[in-house]
Amino acid sequence: MASVNPTIHLSGLARRLIRDGHLDEEGALRAQTKAAKQQITLTRYLVEQHLVGAREIAVSASREFGIPLFDISALNLDDLPTKLVAENLITKHHVLPLFKRGKRLFLAVSDPTTHQAVDEIKFHTGLSIELILVEENKLAATIEQALKEREQDITDLLDDDLNELDLDDNAANAELDDSNAEIDEAPVVRFVNKVLLDAINQGVSDIHFEPYEKTYRIRFRHDGVLQEASSPPHGLADRLSARLKVMARLNIAERRVPQDGRIKLQISKHHSVDFRVNTCPTLHGEKIVLRILDAAGAKLGIEALGFDEKQQKDFMEALHKPYGMILVTGPTGSGKTVTLYTGLNLLNSPEINISTAEDPVEIQVPGINQVNVNPKTGVSFPAALRAFLRQDPDIIMVGEIRDLETAEIAVKAAQTGHLVLSTLHTNDAPQTLTRLANMGIPSYNIASSVNLILAQRLARKLCEHCKTEHELPHDVLLEEGFTEEEIAGGLTIYGPVGCDQCAKGYKGRVGIFQVVPISEEMGRLIMEGSNAMELAEQCAREGYNDLRRSGLDKVKQGITSLEEINRVTKD
Repeated sequence: MASVNPTIHLSGLARRLIRDGHLDEEGALRAQTKAAKQQITLTRYLVEQHLVGAREIAVSASREFGIPLFDISALNLDDLPTKLVAENLITKHHVLPLFKRGKRLFLAVSDPTTHQAVDEIKFHTGLSIELILVEENKLAATIEQALKEREQDITDLLDDDLNELDLDDNAANAELDDSNAEIDEAPVVRFVNKVLLDAINQGVSDIHFEPYEKTYRIRFRHDGVLQEASSPPHGLADRLSARLKVMARLNIAERRVPQDGRIKLQISKHHSVDFRVNTCPTLHGEKIVLRILDAAGAKLGIEALGFDEKQQKDFMEALHKPYGMILVTGPTGSGKTVTLYTGLNLLNSPEINISTAEDPVEIQVPGINQVNVNPKTGVSFPAALRAFLRQDPDIIMVGEIRDLETAEIAVKAAQTGHLVLSTLHTNDAPQTLTRLANMGIPSYNIASSVNLILAQRLARKLCEHCKTEHELPHDVLLEEGFTEEEIAGGLTIYGPVGCDQCAKGYKGRVGIFQVVPISEEMGRLIMEGSNAMELAEQCAREGYNDLRRSGLDKVKQGITSLEEINRVTKD
């Protein structure tokens, strides 16, 4: 018996056929090489060349891979879900869908080593694939008969939900030159639409399209945590990015510099969703991130944000003051924009003139005058604020105070009869006050203009269907910040489990807040130039919870877990 060429590896199926006595090593190597050249499976080559019987191969494959052997001739062709998979994929990979159960598609194969087939069909259908082994001759005959009976209309592959999807940006009808014609190839268009719709239906906040050297990955940020949603074939990377850029009206020929755009989808007659699009060139192509800007998220009502009773009362009182400044602080993605727009929606009425300057406008609200900041055209935050002050405003919202000039104009507006809302990137309320001082705002202006500071984080909520009690030692509970009285009073801690109703034990998010109205004593400390630690001590004396304490209260109420609070409020 000839030895096998060490530079070529025999497949598991080939080695099994050798062990079962159906082939020798030389014959197996020759068959595998010729099958690869013809771009067909080893099983198909062996049967077509009458080297091994279909039944013998199927039995050996079943033993080798632990996949059940099924008699496909017993099935009724009318019941096969062949329209779930494109005809070219069925013929290319020599497979056939047998039936669908939930999110699983059972696929008939004669060679279980067809990994490329599984990957491509999983990508095109969005379903997980389960393999069922059948004899090659029976599979070939069934495929031929099934394809004769199916209609070859590509629109049959569309999901019912996708038929309702309307591209409001007219990108679907954009006229492209011949070099870009492949961008509108139906499978790519359909797949991108499906990704966007799935993200909306799942309540996702961001979609990441990420090319790598040999792979391509799509991830969803769900409840603040990134999770892989799909891995389309790497060869589609350029077409996917080009399709997204066409939809966002970006320059598809420019791949060397970042670009910003916007996509608007009309989901139903009364509901549209905007996507903020950003492209960034990487080593292996353009990474594209879509931020979902659903205006419905800012209309949930103040009760849905997660304030406790006292925090909500303090926030509402500050909103209804005729002048002064409300500052919302926290890292990117902590929900500051939703909090601000929840407040603006409460104030939005025909009697009040509200103007906002943002970079960019994330949530479009009728009745509010919204300006996109664009320094390249001269529309900076200071320029927009100066324009607002000449247009008889009642309420001004500044997307972010980034520099001294913006801060000075905002403070001046708050001191001259306007309610000003804005954000800063600081960790908590006391640090916000010292940050303004470090920018160069005089202490007396800070004390006289700021009415309330609201620091926030977003924590994932425990799933009500599967959360379970967690036992923790007394010392651990004390170390985490609970008091002896709370522990003695029968403290119950819940943790995540995971079920078909949630994502790893969590579903939805809730705000964790530190709400600090600026009292007379707090104002005095600001005037004296107190540091953040001294201001924090004064907050505690006045009974205002810090973020950690607010988070522990949510744990006590069974809303979230201790692990989640440690994740979002750790130092």
